[in-house]
Amino acid sequence: MARLVLTNAYVVFASNDISQYVTSVSLSTSVDVIETTGLGSSARTRVGGLFDNQITLEFNQDFADNALEELINGTSLATTTVGTTVAMEIRPVNTTVSASNPKYTFNALISEWQPLSGAVGELVSVSATWPISGVITKAIS
Repeated sequence: MARLVLTNAYVVFASNDISQYVTSVSLSTSVDVIETTGLGSSARTRVGGLFDNQITLEFNQDFADNALEELINGTSLATTTVGTTVAMEIRPVNTTVSASNPKYTFNALISEWQPLSGAVGELVSVSATWPISGVITKAIS
């Protein structure tokens, strides 16, 4: 079984390749647990409910014109993506989609953005966790 060291992931935000800014990516799925236990049962029973997906990203911030800050936060409230849903694509490796390099596509609700975080002598970075609106689609070709 092949192992993968994540060194060249591909991350697209609203048709913009933002891979160069990303230092960490985590795509996660969970499902609501719905209890179905009836009277007279001696143990709880459950079924899966709705899926709840999210993406967590860590970035090296860049305030240059047309760079990360402007792509996500815009130049004003009129151009920010915060509060909107944005199409995204993630691949483990920035190469052709295949069974060993699946493509995940989804719409993320940009629910938070902290444009500046760091301490004296540290790199300015950003961490964001965005809920996914709808399903995650996985393609292998």
